[in-house]
Amino acid sequence: QVQLVESGGGLVQAGGSLRLSCAASGRTFSTGAMGWFRQAPGKEREFVATISRSGGSTDYANSVKGRFTISRDNAKRAAYLQMNSLKPEDTAVYYCAARAPYNINTSYYSSNYDSWGQGTQVTVSS
Repeated sequence: QVQLVESGGGLVQAGGSLRLSCAASGRTFSTGAMGWFRQAPGKEREFVATISRSGGSTDYANSVKGRFTISRDNAKRAAYLQMNSLKPEDTAVYYCAARAPYNINTSYYSSNYDSWGQGTQVTVSS
């Protein structure tokens, strides 16, 4: 089992930037593909971005494509989400998720992820 802890959330004005971090720990030596999801008040959790275990493949929700960048550092067992040109509609709790080590490919589906962080709040003011 992998434990994930997100950090880097906060309050930012529209047009600003934030960088979220996700640190993995636990008995498992490594994680498979990783992803970021978000949940706004009154809405279902939605996919934001995903990255393969090697980092060579990424994919994004259309709503964030061109503004957000997902990356990972396997040596540090960490993943990141660089968020630029933030909009009020990006306001949500952001969750980091990891697939099991043998699941190396990206996935849009939350059900394909085995471990989840507790979430970090991102609030974008207009």
